[in-house]
Amino acid sequence: MKSNHKLSTPKIYAHRGASYDFPEHTLAAYMAGIEQGADGFECDLRLTKDSVPILWHDATMDRTAGCSGTIAALTYEEIFERYPQVMRLDEFLTLAITQRKDLALETKHPVATSREVEAVLAKELISRQTEILASGIEISVMSFSWLAIESVHRSMPDINTVMLLGSLRAKKRRRFTSAQTIGPDIEMIKSRPEFITDAKNDGKRLFVWTVDEAADVEFCAQNGADVVITNKPAQARKVLGYP
Repeated sequence: MKSNHKLSTPKIYAHRGASYDFPEHTLAAYMAGIEQGADGFECDLRLTKDSVPILWHDATMDRTAGCSGTIAALTYEEIFERYPQVMRLDEFLTLAITQRKDLALETKHPVATSREVEAVLAKELISRQTEILASGIEISVMSFSWLAIESVHRSMPDINTVMLLGSLRAKKRRRFTSAQTIGPDIEMIKSRPEFITDAKNDGKRLFVWTVDEAADVEFCAQNGADVVITNKPAQARKVLGYP
């Protein structure tokens, strides 16, 4: 497909780390992301029963840890006992700041605690603002929840927000969100390339997920993506011809 967009040189973010090669959201996965040349890290955030923000995608422990239990119903210590590889947000921030890696932090919804995860996240980011600014990294907060994005916009107006899209309601969400960045999945923009033009005409940046096929990485570069989120950072760098 021929594109009318200027060829871009997107940044590459490791999706839950280099999670094609290592267990997602673990220190090993993010260290591999560094070795594979990722420009940034992506992660999912949930709160434990005692309001500790941890890197975790699912509502339960079943798929990731191979044991039963709901994240929101367990304390951090209980989760750690069952899955010692679990990472806290504060540990993750320290790694990103030290290694100078951008971050894309997705707050998961729906959850019983509503906007608490955004409030806890804002408190952590604001408390470490001096370190973050000194490191020069960009931190983006992402969500599929329109309300979550608006909450972040109010509490941290200077931070980049990303409205994640992966449904038939994408057009409406894109139009009415305050987010500076749109986050469609790769299949959406391949099937509806006009979506890219509309977003760019609105002055929005474009973070695309989850881009694991070489042809899709090329498609993103040809169509003006600003960030490619992938489980395979090394492959993405090779496809794009990055040193």
